Amino acid sequence: MPEIFIVNMFQISIQPEEIDKLKLAAFDGKITVIDKPGDEFDRAVAYLRRQKVIGFDTESRPCFTSFQPKGGVALLQLSGPKEAFLFRIKHIGMEKRLCRILSDEKIIKVGAAVHDDVRGLQKYTEFEARGFVDLQKIVWEYGIRDKSVKKMSAIILGVRISKTQQLSNWEAEVLSEAQMLYAATDAWVCREMYKALLKSEKHPLTPEEMIPPAQLAYNEEHKSEKKKEAETKKEKKEEEESKAKKHNRRYWMRKRYYRNKRRNKNKNKDNGKDNTEKR
Repeated sequence: MPEIFIVNMFQISIQPEEIDKLKLAAFDGKITVIDKPGDEFDRAVAYLRRQKVIGFDTESRPCFTSFQPKGGVALLQLSGPKEAFLFRIKHIGMEKRLCRILSDEKIIKVGAAVHDDVRGLQKYTEFEARGFVDLQKIVWEYGIRDKSVKKMSAIILGVRISKTQQLSNWEAEVLSEAQMLYAATDAWVCREMYKALLKSEKHPLTPEEMIPPAQLAYNEEHKSEKKKEAETKKEKKEEEESKAKKHNRRYWMRKRYYRNKRRNKNKNKDNGKDNTEKR
């Protein structure tokens, strides 16, 4: 296993250029691809059931256009400290013993964004997911805002992992060595991050720290724009009300003028009528 440096205080976020300077890490244990039932499958199940904590991940065929049908989960990766198993779900399906491992609350399964992975597996066979830990939901308790596996592993373990095979064809007839190493590493590193966090002190992020600076700047800018918009609307409304008042004032003045004019006219008529009667 690569040497891992664990600290009690983690940095909130990390930049790509900082990650590029870190040592490249990858799983260096035994990797076994399982695409059919048999002795290797039995051995994998027996090994995984002995573990208290295992790394968990899935891979699916990437879709590059909206017209391309989604392929569903193609690979399930489960890793212990020294051995990782890659189950080709498209070939073997979700066998009952695999479902039992994923439903066993005594075996902790650690991953990132596990909800989507589990839902993908449940499309093959319904099972109750128990004993799962989602790193994305707990790292904030340790003062970490970044949530991608690459960034979390850089912050927590101080290592760089390769993601070059992420968009490769996971439904290929034969997986390449690079694909196998990538898949095993993704599951293994989740386990290692969890173990490292358990040894570290918690320093939860404040509500302000949980918002990325770019988002915070956008929020402030958006808030300022909204304030200006509200002020503009208020000014426009006041201007319209002022115009309406002026219009109403003119209307009532005009109405009063013609009313008085009629009154004076009627009064003059009445006076003329009275003078005639007197004569």
